[in-house]
Amino acid sequence: MKKYRLLILILVLAVCIKGLACCANPFVKDKRQLELKYVHDVIKEDEGDKRDKKILELHPSGYMTVDEYEALSEYKDKSTIESVIPKIEAPSDFMYVPKPLYTIVRYNDPPGSPELRLGKRIYFTRQINAQGVVSPDYSKLVYPAIYYYGDSATVAADVFVIPLEDGDTNLNKILKANTAKRWTDPILSTDKLIDNYAAFRTITPVDFNYNGTKILLKEKIGSSEDGIWETIPYVYDFNTKTDYDLSAVRDAIVYFWKEYMDLNLDDNRWDIYPLGFDSKSPDRVIVQAFAFTGVKPVFLGTWSIDSKGSQSRLVSFDKNYIPEVDSNGYKVIKDGVEEYQSVKIQKKMDENETKFLQKQKAQQEKEAIKQINEEYKWTVRELDDNYKDEARDLKKLRTLEGSTEDVELQKAYKQYLIDQTQKDIEKIQKKIDKEQKQLDKIDDKLDKLYQDAGLSSKSEEGDEQQETGEGESSVTSGAQSAN
Repeated sequence: MKKYRLLILILVLAVCIKGLACCANPFVKDKRQLELKYVHDVIKEDEGDKRDKKILELHPSGYMTVDEYEALSEYKDKSTIESVIPKIEAPSDFMYVPKPLYTIVRYNDPPGSPELRLGKRIYFTRQINAQGVVSPDYSKLVYPAIYYYGDSATVAADVFVIPLEDGDTNLNKILKANTAKRWTDPILSTDKLIDNYAAFRTITPVDFNYNGTKILLKEKIGSSEDGIWETIPYVYDFNTKTDYDLSAVRDAIVYFWKEYMDLNLDDNRWDIYPLGFDSKSPDRVIVQAFAFTGVKPVFLGTWSIDSKGSQSRLVSFDKNYIPEVDSNGYKVIKDGVEEYQSVKIQKKMDENETKFLQKQKAQQEKEAIKQINEEYKWTVRELDDNYKDEARDLKKLRTLEGSTEDVELQKAYKQYLIDQTQKDIEKIQKKIDKEQKQLDKIDDKLDKLYQDAGLSSKSEEGDEQQETGEGESSVTSGAQSAN
């Protein structure tokens, strides 16, 4: 029984001694050391999370934090979006898909030929962007946007401008035109009224003037059940940002035929066809008029009007007269398809390029991961060194606290920091000297290899360049002194 009591007493004493030893441990007792260690571990863990996040971002998964999502959701100016030429994706089981080729041709050729053809697609899409015309200097593209309102079966239109990007071929500039970069406001619009069932109002660009500062457009008003009622020409001036209504030429034609021919055109179906800008007078617009009173249209003459809607003139009554009209704008049309052999060769080249790019991408990804790990390694090493220094300084401070007063403590700790900084500098200098010795050994090996190969060493080349430079400077200074 006494043996058991003695054993229990020994165990109790062992536990007490262990507890006292733990209490005597300065790293367990000092909360500042524990806090320092905790902060160090948290920062190191954060750096590890950043490293893992960088590696995951090499293959974005779509998962992100709320802050990242909100940053990506901020409004971006569409005009800054980079445009690319759209490519037709071919199905994987198709060996040959004809690739269209494109070319640039005159837009208003023959004069007055540009017309708007809606087709049935507008009834399903409710909006289409029609054929555009490019200015003579390839700086902008003008196109009409056509809208269909199903409730009233009416059609309306707006005309927009897309600035073309610089730094590419003219064809690519046109193919890369993107509606995201168009001017916000249209330069010309029709009425959007839907009170007249089946009525349509469309605008078609006719042509630019010779320097691209003005554009001629025509608005057609009519009914899908009754045909075209009238055509109204407009000219938009890009310098003044003003549109001019040229319907005065219609009034002049009606007045002439009523006054001199005793024919009231308002009682008959007739219309005008804007042809373009006059070659001889670039500020005037040429139109031709026809009356539809029978099987064959009746020619009502060739007329011209100023681009600001004034001074209507009769040009000719001869139906065989061909007016001289400029054709300044451009458009892109399909010009055949690429040959099968060319597509086959291009496909082979694309496959080889894809393999090369995949291999290059894998290598770049490997290098990126290696770089990320290296950065993390150096960051952790720096964190560990800083932690060791701070723990060392804190331990020294605890030692000084037990042997000095407050004022003396500050002086002693300040002197310690100065001495320790000097020691750290000397330690770093020793590392630098050691690395320099390694570099000198490498230079010596290179010099020996140069000499074995019968070439001048790297150091000798540097000396020769230095001597040449000194010689040139001395000659230059001598010439200057002689002058």
